[in-house]
Amino acid sequence: MAARPPSASEPLTDPAPLAAAARFASDLTATLGRTPDEREILALAVSGGPDSMAMLALAHLSRPDRIAAATFDHRLRAASADEASMVALWCVDHDIPHTTLTPATPLAMANVQATARAARYEALATWATNIGATMLATAHHADDQAETFLMRANRGCGPSGLAGIRARRSLAPGVELVRPLLGWRRADLAAIAADMPTVDDPSNRDARFDRARMRRWLAGQELLDPARLARTATYVAEAQADLAALSEWAWHSRRQPDAGAAIDVAGLPRVLCRMLARRAIAQVRTDHALATPVFTDSANVEALIDALSAGKSATKGAVMAVAKGAVWHFRPAPPRKGA
Repeated sequence: MAARPPSASEPLTDPAPLAAAARFASDLTATLGRTPDEREILALAVSGGPDSMAMLALAHLSRPDRIAAATFDHRLRAASADEASMVALWCVDHDIPHTTLTPATPLAMANVQATARAARYEALATWATNIGATMLATAHHADDQAETFLMRANRGCGPSGLAGIRARRSLAPGVELVRPLLGWRRADLAAIAADMPTVDDPSNRDARFDRARMRRWLAGQELLDPARLARTATYVAEAQADLAALSEWAWHSRRQPDAGAAIDVAGLPRVLCRMLARRAIAQVRTDHALATPVFTDSANVEALIDALSAGKSATKGAVMAVAKGAVWHFRPAPPRKGA
């Protein structure tokens, strides 16, 4: 579908855009797990690429007058300000509120993609909260999901990592981060945005970045279907959600009194031990405000599990874990010598 989404003043008569908008609305409801109220504001993270511009058009058709868009200018490229202006102008033409966000401080170039992602989500969360939005949507789609699945599989990740990009999670109090396009293909979104102004971020093809290399490799594989890989990630995510419920039960029933966090893992399968270890590490990091190094719920903790299962100690995410029989104890790791 390449029809240009109509402007705010044009009648909605083309059935193809209307069908796509209806699908978007249905997918948004499925992602949220509820039908959004007509009064709720859907905030949109729009970079100006074809994926996010297609999302902007679909949201404009399906939720007129109840959306707002923001573009985060990382200030890493000379063209980024003009790209944000391009999105802003399209929004002006379609009576959509738009805000350009920028980093509070210049981004560090070490691990620049992770640093940029953290700054982007922090700014988007603050903006969404300030405008009273209850949802913030990003344009991650099935091809992104397939790339993420393969990248994490190549790193030897467990179920949490293989679950891929989450369809929904809390972003800030009262604001949910949603990805309603995870069932859409990149080509379909590009067709929707065909007659819209879009930008081409050269970092998407930069071989220095893992995702760009995986994207190029996957495009040349005839036997791998990105849509099916994305579906597999969805199945893993569903299984992971069930395991998370079991982990929650185990956390409350097996946790031991301790200065940090301690859990009795006697008789538990490895998958629950893995999830409890991640939970304990996250708890200690929160309790002691340990921000570095980065640690997420998809972090690979297999080496730590192996060490603890063998009665040894290990460190992960600035947290030291020590096995005392079947009880694993977690505390802040001591400072490194010379630090």
